[in-house]
Amino acid sequence: MVSVLVAPDKFKGSLSADEVARALEHGLLDAAPHARVRRLAPADGGEGSVAAACAGRFRSEKVSVTGPAGQPVTAEVAVHGRTVLIEAAAVCGLGVLPGGRTAPLTATSRGLGQAVRYALAGGADTIILALGGVATTDGGAGLLQSLGAVLARDDGTPIGPGGAGLADLHTVDLVDARAALAGVDLVLATDVDNPLLGPTGTAAVYGPQKGASPGDVRELDGALAGFVGRLAAAGNDEAVRDADAPGAGAAGGLGYAGLLLGGKVRSGADYFLTLLGADDLLAGSDFVVTGEGSLDEQSLSGKLPVALARRARRLGVAVHAVAGRCTLPAARTAAHFRSVQALTDLTDQDCARDSALSARLLAQCGRTLADRWIGRERTETGR
Repeated sequence: MVSVLVAPDKFKGSLSADEVARALEHGLLDAAPHARVRRLAPADGGEGSVAAACAGRFRSEKVSVTGPAGQPVTAEVAVHGRTVLIEAAAVCGLGVLPGGRTAPLTATSRGLGQAVRYALAGGADTIILALGGVATTDGGAGLLQSLGAVLARDDGTPIGPGGAGLADLHTVDLVDARAALAGVDLVLATDVDNPLLGPTGTAAVYGPQKGASPGDVRELDGALAGFVGRLAAAGNDEAVRDADAPGAGAAGGLGYAGLLLGGKVRSGADYFLTLLGADDLLAGSDFVVTGEGSLDEQSLSGKLPVALARRARRLGVAVHAVAGRCTLPAARTAAHFRSVQALTDLTDQDCARDSALSARLLAQCGRTLADRWIGRERTETGR
């Protein structure tokens, strides 16, 4: 019996990772009912990270926090023993903005600090921040304030919310925030390697996705640069170095705040694959099906499908990819995937906005994989 592991990322805006996996499984089993298909719905540090963790050993708990626009939000965190995973997107993400109205200058990460305090109160000694999908570009200022940092205007009052608030920053003191996390292993799970500032920084690259105009981007980048300068002037010798570190620009600069607090950046994809026991599942598979909404240059930097393919290659397991779209030539994908299918090659309709169509096309891709490869894998493996 051929054993297939189906382990895709989400198709953003269309289907969750689990929905993608189920659609592919449906197609595979429709064409090859004798196959053994196992599903894994990992994450890369963005939306769906808590769900991915809870598909493994973690359990979910609810926490009430302040949302990105200052409104109350009830978010789920994932808990296993003294380890707590907090998904930034669930706390201060674009998806929890009231009415979907963006607030690029004023959205705050304060709720993330409140979620961290919840974890600390429960005795956590390892806190994983899954960084991605946020509405904020405040350099983690709200997070730091919630943990006790002093970020004040020249009159001593706290600065306002969001990146715009940083423009008024005069005094900064991180002592209490750092003390709150003393002895805690802080993991910053992300596959974003942008620095904090400049043309490849968080405001320039991700600000427009959060509603920032070109003028807003300049304002936010300037406010973040001022933040770094104030930190350096206050004796935080690592402030400039951390701003340039890969991942500092993750989640509107939450990566930067995490680094200031002693956190360590880890590949989100690899972290979750390890967390969910992917290597054991790979070792028992004849081939793997993975994918994501857009297979592109960013994918090659180590996003989930490529991270999974690298692990599979070490074990001699072939990997096939299915994507919503693929902008890479075959010469670029061949090093990682034995075959690549893209939904955009199967329809002229906008499947990225049609979840039902995406599911049908994914099932079609599953049937194609079964027809083309399951018989071949049985022959090659002698099964």
